[in-house]
Amino acid sequence: MCRQTSFDPDSEEAVLATFVVLSVFTLAFFHVEGAGDTLNAVDASFCHGGLEVIYPELDVRECLIIPKERKLREKLSTAWKAPQVSYSEAEEKKTYVLTMVDPDAPRRANPTSAYWRHWLVVNIQGHALRSGCIQGTTLTDYHPPTPPQASGLHRYQFMLFEQPPNTRVSLIDKESSRGKWDLQAFITRFDLGEPVATVQFLTKNYND
Repeated sequence: MCRQTSFDPDSEEAVLATFVVLSVFTLAFFHVEGAGDTLNAVDASFCHGGLEVIYPELDVRECLIIPKERKLREKLSTAWKAPQVSYSEAEEKKTYVLTMVDPDAPRRANPTSAYWRHWLVVNIQGHALRSGCIQGTTLTDYHPPTPPQASGLHRYQFMLFEQPPNTRVSLIDKESSRGKWDLQAFITRFDLGEPVATVQFLTKNYND
């Protein structure tokens, strides 16, 4: 049988208990903030339009940081192939361009290799995109997120553009390297305009 005891908020025990609870809460709060695993306002606002990126154990529908639990960071870098991509608002008779880039290569504080092009697919059929398939022309094969060790969080950004009718989208010779890709010049060259939908996730090297 449990014994019930009264609680006096002015007693020394109550004051001590309150102090301990507040101290634990404060330490936990600063531990989370200090870990850098909380999205800032800029990163959280990047995503819009309902683009969905689907890996075997990960469904990215909004901006998020990939947790270390369940070895998700390791699977992203070493095991999983190109994800499924779905856009329910795609118009059946239109075609689209999908880019996946890392603007933080080799590290966010000094992104000398940005944009790093991880994936580029053009001529994507709208009817297929609605059902989570990418039927199009791959100009850059998918390369998984592989942030260097001790380089902090990297953003991996997926951007979907409407492809203008009768436009042949291609890469030029100087864009043969994945690194230092001038994304804005590419967008301007083919009159892609603003992306109709975007999503991103942030992750670190899985050994960090």
